[in-house]
Amino acid sequence: MSPSDLPLQRANADLAFAPQLGPEAMAAVAAAGFRSVINNRPDGEGGPEQPLSATVQAAAQAAGLQYAHLPVLGSMQTPEQARAMAELLATLPKPILAFCRSGARSARLCALASEFAPR
Repeated sequence: MSPSDLPLQRANADLAFAPQLGPEAMAAVAAAGFRSVINNRPDGEGGPEQPLSATVQAAAQAAGLQYAHLPVLGSMQTPEQARAMAELLATLPKPILAFCRSGARSARLCALASEFAPR
């Protein structure tokens, strides 16, 4: 996979969203200039074909990326999860790529996280 094949939706220069990414995509994510990845999808949500977070984490780290797993349900994000996302967005090296099943959950979580961002 090349960086141009990544299904990205940019929020701004420091943040983008993507649908489910597997370990095979992590080198392309790094080549696209990202420094960190946040996985917002719970393990097993997509069944056995969904890669486990630990597998994606190993590939991300091998590609030189920072990795965080903040699993949230697609139907609801809690204030605690929004605070945790705000902390990740404030502390992980930028630019950051957040992903979930479609990218929408990660985008919603980041929007909620802005309420808790350090001022």
